[in-house]
Amino acid sequence: MRRLAVIVAVFLGFARARAQNVPAWPDTFEARVQALALIQTLNAEVLGSRSATATLERWCRDHMLAENPTIVAALMRNVNRPATAEQRRHLQVTERDAVTYRHVQLRCGDRVLSEADNWYVPGRLTPEMNRLLETTDTPFGRAVQSLEPYRQTFSAMLLWSPLPDGWERQSTTLPAATGRALVIPDTLFEHRAILYTREHVPFSEVDEIYQRQVLAFPPRR
Repeated sequence: MRRLAVIVAVFLGFARARAQNVPAWPDTFEARVQALALIQTLNAEVLGSRSATATLERWCRDHMLAENPTIVAALMRNVNRPATAEQRRHLQVTERDAVTYRHVQLRCGDRVLSEADNWYVPGRLTPEMNRLLETTDTPFGRAVQSLEPYRQTFSAMLLWSPLPDGWERQSTTLPAATGRALVIPDTLFEHRAILYTREHVPFSEVDEIYQRQVLAFPPRR
């Protein structure tokens, strides 16, 4: 009976992983260490990059998340969040200046790697850039590439850690292996950043939340 219960628990855990659309990661200490290392690796790569789109595209290709590792921005229409007074200060615009809002899912194949809120100043973009952003699924970073933008991140937050704080200390109790699949939540980490042109003019504020699909490949055995 005990063996049967273990088999059932493993089956249910892997079924939950399939429901997450993420290959099953075993709930073991080794797998949790791998997951944490991967999350922090991607976190650091985005923080050190000029373009989150380019970083996600490289991640998608390197981890074979889709046959065509090209990032597309699925535009979520009928969503509007006006820029706050603080965001206008960040963008160095007044209440009279237009600030456009865009909400997208950045996808690699059918996998959503991040969701992003974007407030940008259309008057600081070219007409063609504005057309692409308003009417197509072109990622923001690709649409404004000719501005040679760079990012200044002002908030980076880990939303889930596979291991408890202080896990490396002898006094901390480590999670025990459960024999089930590791339950990975929807959201892993969040970045908020200002984008600047090569002339150091702010033109966009982004709020990016990176999703569990960035781990949609089997852990190394």
